[in-house]
Amino acid sequence: MRNFFAHKGRMALSAVAVLLSVAFVTGTLVFTDTMNTTFDKLFAATSSDVTVSAKGASDTGETTSGNGKPPVMPAAVLAKVREADGVKSAEGTVFSTSVTVVDADKDNLSPSSGAPTIVGSWNANEARTMKVTEGAAPKGSGQVMVDADTADKHHLKLGDEIGVITAVGTHTAKISGIAAFQVTNPGAAIFYLDTRTAQETLVGESNVYTNVNVTAAAGVSDAQLKKNVAAAVGGDYKVQTAKETADANRKDVGEFLNVMKYAMLGFAGIAFLVGIFLIINTFSMLVAQRTREIGLMRAIGSSRRQVNRSVLAEALLLGVVGSILGVGAGVGIAVGLMKLMGMTGMNLSTDDLTVAWTTPVIGMILGVVVTVLAAYLPARRAGKVSPMAALRDVGAPADAKAGVVRAVLGLLLTGAGGCGLYLAAAADKAKEGSLWLGLGVVLTLIGFVVIGPLLASGVVRVLGAVLLRAFGPVGRMAERNALRNPRRTGATGAALMIGLALVACLSVVGSSMVASATDQLDKSVGTDFIIQSDTGQQITPQAVQAVKSTPGMERVTEYKVLDADIRTPDGKTSAKETINAADPTYATDLRTETVAGNLADAYRPDSMSVFEGFAKEHGIKLGSKVDVDFKDGTTATLTVRAITSDDVVIDKGAMYASIATAAKYVPADRMPLDQLVFATAKEGQQDAAYTALKSALHDYPQYTVRDQTDYKQALKDQIGQLLNLIYGLLALAIVVAVLGVVNTLALSVVERTREIGLMRAIGLSRRQLRRMIRMESVVIALFGALLGLGLGMGWGATAQQLLALEGLKVLDIPWPTIIGVFIASAFVGLFAALIPAFRAGRMNVLNAIATD
Repeated sequence: MRNFFAHKGRMALSAVAVLLSVAFVTGTLVFTDTMNTTFDKLFAATSSDVTVSAKGASDTGETTSGNGKPPVMPAAVLAKVREADGVKSAEGTVFSTSVTVVDADKDNLSPSSGAPTIVGSWNANEARTMKVTEGAAPKGSGQVMVDADTADKHHLKLGDEIGVITAVGTHTAKISGIAAFQVTNPGAAIFYLDTRTAQETLVGESNVYTNVNVTAAAGVSDAQLKKNVAAAVGGDYKVQTAKETADANRKDVGEFLNVMKYAMLGFAGIAFLVGIFLIINTFSMLVAQRTREIGLMRAIGSSRRQVNRSVLAEALLLGVVGSILGVGAGVGIAVGLMKLMGMTGMNLSTDDLTVAWTTPVIGMILGVVVTVLAAYLPARRAGKVSPMAALRDVGAPADAKAGVVRAVLGLLLTGAGGCGLYLAAAADKAKEGSLWLGLGVVLTLIGFVVIGPLLASGVVRVLGAVLLRAFGPVGRMAERNALRNPRRTGATGAALMIGLALVACLSVVGSSMVASATDQLDKSVGTDFIIQSDTGQQITPQAVQAVKSTPGMERVTEYKVLDADIRTPDGKTSAKETINAADPTYATDLRTETVAGNLADAYRPDSMSVFEGFAKEHGIKLGSKVDVDFKDGTTATLTVRAITSDDVVIDKGAMYASIATAAKYVPADRMPLDQLVFATAKEGQQDAAYTALKSALHDYPQYTVRDQTDYKQALKDQIGQLLNLIYGLLALAIVVAVLGVVNTLALSVVERTREIGLMRAIGLSRRQLRRMIRMESVVIALFGALLGLGLGMGWGATAQQLLALEGLKVLDIPWPTIIGVFIASAFVGLFAALIPAFRAGRMNVLNAIATD
């Protein structure tokens, strides 16, 4: 306890590292638990006792179907439900999520967070969760009601005109009312029409419903009511209790939340790993500085176990303090994340803030266990200090035998990791190679950490010769200080190495993916423009007609995706395959390589193509007959006219047929809408056609027109956004690593107090002293950066070889990013040295010389 409080300043940065790591874990758990609570309340409040829906509807209530219209059931079902035993009331409703809503200026009112846009009929069930705060509920086709959050975000008011765009057409109406949520709205935009208008706008016909909401009579359980209703309507409809509907929604949302939670916890784990190096360095230096003190304790009777326990007790206290503060900071991080999500349109109320009892327990256990484990080696080293150490003026000598063992072990691990990476790069299958890649990454990382002191001796000398020698004696002293304790320098550099290795690896992979896709676009795409929705919405017939009517077009190609089961000549059935149905001009728009036949022949009547892997698996050759059972149609017997190569990126694994062939077996009212539309301008009219296309689709803001340059930039931006998000999460580990450099330098200055006093006494100025410490910090930071960037580029290049098996064959090293990170590391070193250098410069010379 005395040692801890005597050196609380030296412990502070280690406590901050523990605090940050625990806070990130705790914040992640609180944030995801709060989101679960929010959605649970929403699903419980919006679910009726029993819901009847068309069989094609999903369990989550999602109503989008291939033809852009929601699955419906006849209005006669409502009468049957009302006659069932135990029914207090029943109401037919219509709603759809396959919609776009625009304001009078044709600006999209859909949420930017990815939450759905819902248009439905105003009904009693909605009235339980929504309160009309302005105006009135819609009556008649000219009125619509909007939720208050959407109205506030887009500055909508009563009387404003909006347009609802569906597969049926565009319906315009004026806002008659604004309704506020009685539970937290996670970001959905909701618009209400009267029932008849909703039927005609969303489905295109009256006397149909998407759902029937049923309320149980007093004393009737939901389970019994479901049984009664199911018996009344027959087996052609889906009947769910409130719990079943809520559970299905919860499962759907939970899958997304789990991905996000475990990804964030993974980055927290990286921060913990980096923090381990900081704690090890802190306690190693404290033990070295107290060698004489520990020796005296041993001389007067302290046992090795007692000395060991005293150091571990300090670590335990450090872990407890850091973890307690971290748990509190984690709640603050969770609130901050909720505010951040609010800026993107997903509203989360702090009233739903959920801190489960397990969350602080997990944070405390992690923080304390990691801290104590990290302090174990320094504690063990302290226990080995002999009573004779009390007679020495310097710390205990390094264990040369241990250094040799460490070097050999590090070389073996690094070599084994290198072999794993080589086997990954040489693998014939991506799945097999990914296992070798994972093993190689882990082993090389551990190997570099273990071998760090050996590498420090060589790398620091090289960096010193290149960067420090120009600064004369001060530069040489900085180099020798960094080399004085290679183990310490290696551990400090390793903390920075981990974060930068991941940054370099992901930069190489991301850059290679963009370069490979760009290369494929240049080689394969033969069309000028691609029209699609960035949110995955299908393209309405009205928008397709607008494209076709655009002047200056040579050809327009429609592209649909149909679900089907395929029975192959080997007697097997391949379920849930997709057939990409397109116009015959698609063979020109996408120059897909074939291994047999001509792709244009696949668009002949009753013909199709299959991809190479599928053909080999099922023994399909040119001329083979396959039975295609379309999900929304009948079974067709099609002839295979082409086999496409698997060595592609765009449409890899696609099977093609013509839209005309699909139309023979799928009714027009069930035919899916277009997924994409390709447009090619007449020769020399590309610029004018581009402008005309954008103008033609002005009324359909949900669709984006891109030429090949735009498409490449969009791809680059998407990958760039993902990488920036990952870099942001990795910043936590890098911040902890910087704290490690600061702590190492601060403790090193304390350790060298007498030495610094003597140097000042013989003429070293304060400015020279500060420069020496800054240079030492820079060289340590650059050492870690060199290891991390080199290691990361090796991982990234190996990962790209695996991606090459999937068609991404271009290796692109983003040198500007790599060089920028390396230079930034030097500034990190300078920043980390500011406080230690300032403190060293303020030392009183006489007091420093007198220090024992």
